[in-house]
Amino acid sequence: MEHYKFTQNRKCEYFPCHETNNPDKFNCLFCYCPLYALKDQCGGNFSYNEKGIKDCSNCLAPHGIKGYEHVMSHIKEVIELGKKG
Repeated sequence: MEHYKFTQNRKCEYFPCHETNNPDKFNCLFCYCPLYALKDQCGGNFSYNEKGIKDCSNCLAPHGIKGYEHVMSHIKEVIELGKKG
């Protein structure tokens, strides 16, 4: 196992911050998802609320066993957004 890909903070007052059937495998590495800025291209399970704000409360993409891989597969897009600044 590559341990840098997974961390957990059970002392966090929000743990787990998303509903899950398996909190033992809940990954806190990306507490705030770096893919949020990609809007509808993030690859996660999100919706938009009535005010047009992205709601990621039903998304476990960055928090699962393959969360690191999911985020890294899109990180170049985030970097490009940053360059456009």
